[in-house]
Amino acid sequence: MTQVQAFEFSPFAENTYVVYDDTGECAIFDPGCFTEAERQTLAGFIRDKNLRPVRLINTHCHLDHVFGNAFAARTWGLTLEAHAEEVFFLERFPMTCQMYGIVGAEESPMPGKFLQGGDTVQFGNTRLDILFTPGHSPASLSFYCKEAEFVLAGDVLFMQSIGRTDLPGGNMDTLLQSIRSQLFTLPDHTVVYPGHGPATTIRHEKEYNPFL
Repeated sequence: MTQVQAFEFSPFAENTYVVYDDTGECAIFDPGCFTEAERQTLAGFIRDKNLRPVRLINTHCHLDHVFGNAFAARTWGLTLEAHAEEVFFLERFPMTCQMYGIVGAEESPMPGKFLQGGDTVQFGNTRLDILFTPGHSPASLSFYCKEAEFVLAGDVLFMQSIGRTDLPGGNMDTLLQSIRSQLFTLPDHTVVYPGHGPATTIRHEKEYNPFL
């Protein structure tokens, strides 16, 4: 059975996810670990669960979701995977950190593999369908596990909220269309694991999200 472990990291309160199953293989999504203590929290969980990381994936490449990319790639010998149109943010990472007054952040490696909507991510006995959900960023991806009934939504959809659209490449109309066409078509009981804040469900957001 595929399971999801969440961690809240960095001053941005970003959600990092480890998705794993009974084979012991796992994928790390959006490692936002910024401090050494946070990096060791992630590594400790993986060690204690006797997991073997085989994929390193960004839903999108805003700085709070990539702080730990270099650490994860180096520690477990992983190649970063993301959508090609998100490389823009990785290239501007030092400038963005300077703008936010962030000192000491390690630059992310560039993706060695590009993902896009319609692809699948597979490891162990787990299969995740990739949904193209732009709007918060130009090429945000969401990852849907039909068997375990969850979706990793990045910063697209939050509990009773949505991702901001005032950053480069953001667009409110595009974001709302992504949610309605890609996420709200999933079964109502699907658990939504967002990039910030608590988990929710598709049903809850259909009923209570004021933006939708």
